[in-house]
Amino acid sequence: MQEHELQELLADLLTEGKEQTWLEFKTNVAQQKASLTPEGIGEYISALSNGACISNKDFGYLVLGIQDQTHAVVGTNFKPYQYKIGNQDFELWLRTLLYPKINFEIFEFAFQDRPIVLFRIPAAKAEPVNFQKKPFIRINSQKTDLRNHPNYVRQIYNSQDDWSAAIVPGAAIRDLDGAAIQLARLNFKNKFPEKATEVDGWDDSTFLNKAKITIKGKITRTAIILLGKEESEHFINPAEAKVRWLLKDIKGNDKDYAIFCCPLLLAVDKVYAKIRNLKYRYIKDGTLFPDEVNQYEPYTIREALNNCIAHQDYTKHGRINVVEMDDQLIFTNLGSFIPGSVEKVVKEDAPEEHYRNRFLATAMFNLKMVDTVGGGIRKMFNFQRERFFPMPDYDLSEGKVKVTISGKVLDMEYARLLSRNKDLTLEEIIMLDKVQKKQALSPTEEKHLRTQKLIEGRKPNYYIGINVAQKTGQKATYSKNKAFDKRYYLDLIEKAIREHGSVDRKDIDELLWNKLPDWMNEEQKKNKVTNLIAELRRHKVIINLGSDTKPNWVLHRPGD
Repeated sequence: MQEHELQELLADLLTEGKEQTWLEFKTNVAQQKASLTPEGIGEYISALSNGACISNKDFGYLVLGIQDQTHAVVGTNFKPYQYKIGNQDFELWLRTLLYPKINFEIFEFAFQDRPIVLFRIPAAKAEPVNFQKKPFIRINSQKTDLRNHPNYVRQIYNSQDDWSAAIVPGAAIRDLDGAAIQLARLNFKNKFPEKATEVDGWDDSTFLNKAKITIKGKITRTAIILLGKEESEHFINPAEAKVRWLLKDIKGNDKDYAIFCCPLLLAVDKVYAKIRNLKYRYIKDGTLFPDEVNQYEPYTIREALNNCIAHQDYTKHGRINVVEMDDQLIFTNLGSFIPGSVEKVVKEDAPEEHYRNRFLATAMFNLKMVDTVGGGIRKMFNFQRERFFPMPDYDLSEGKVKVTISGKVLDMEYARLLSRNKDLTLEEIIMLDKVQKKQALSPTEEKHLRTQKLIEGRKPNYYIGINVAQKTGQKATYSKNKAFDKRYYLDLIEKAIREHGSVDRKDIDELLWNKLPDWMNEEQKKNKVTNLIAELRRHKVIINLGSDTKPNWVLHRPGD
């Protein structure tokens, strides 16, 4: 933009009379104690981009050099193209922390003879803009977390036409796979048995319209993805309709792979057939005979894979991946997790309010591939619970969804008996599953588990509480995690010295190491022993006759 265009733009912005969800004025930038920090600029870019989308604006604006209350033109000494964060250029630093990438622009110009810096920020499209993995919005002059405003989140996700519903120019029914259409008919009749007789009388064109795979006889991207011949994938180029299965050995080395193209309706069964769903054996309560289950519940595999197909962001031109490890399956698809929180989905057990690919999701529902009435993820959690296996793990970072399904018991007694405890909700089991996996608990989760006396220990080294330990047969584990009274350890050291005359540090370590709680790591145990020795020395119970590097501890008063 030319300088006179920027001056006209700023004059128009000042006539707004007040700041908006898409407009923010600030005076200056500094690392600390300023109107705005560098991190604050990134957060405002996120907030104003999201706000512009909600307000049906093409752009949001952040203007530096304007007093945010009076809107007086005061100027700024901030030089964005000279500013650095460490050794990195400021603009590049911002762009690397924003997701999805947006092409914001930075302009420097004079207004009323004062230097101004203006950020022109494109409105978010199809998904919220995040800074440092967090989306922001400006509400009532305050910048806040967008996730606390689900109506705005929904509005952003619905702000762009559904990619999956677009008509494919030049494509016809002859570009669809006959076997896939036949399976689609069968699945549709199973989903809607009351229409089975009627479906048999439909020709292919009528069926595809009724199943909402095509639109008025025209081929959609959804039709190509689900039913298209392999050679028809070019119709959605540069997008891909591919699932890659990769087998890794116990060391993580690649052993085998296969790539399956459209029609993805048929590819799901082909991927499923590749997965080695081996038998897993364990002893049930009250019997000496082993019980057998498959490593993975078939529903869980299909649900995870079909979710990847339904929610893949095809505009990112990538593939869906299924990685098979020795005892776990990993599913990944590109695109953010639209509900925002897996815990929220499991807890509410409710239908999704919006979808990335609404037309595709509807077609997959009609073909009995996904359940859009909600509950699919919760069912996966419950299947793992019934098998006494760890809960599914969701990693929502790096612009993709990664789901890990474990095919083994993490802790036999804990998982088997805890899952049968009818006093515990699924949500509580999910929290305790984090404890077993040594994963971080949120403050709310920690408070709940402590209130229910389900965990003990210090953050982050929690362990199962005494009440649950007694119910689940983990009394020994509880005792190993529970530290003895400090006096007990001090007495042991003193007694050992009295019996042997003297001890070195290695002797004391061997004496106490296995008696310290299991939640402590090597470094924590080492520090604990050091502190115990220091306390005895400080109270003149023991004295070092050796050196600092090779101590030789004896009683301070041997005759006592």
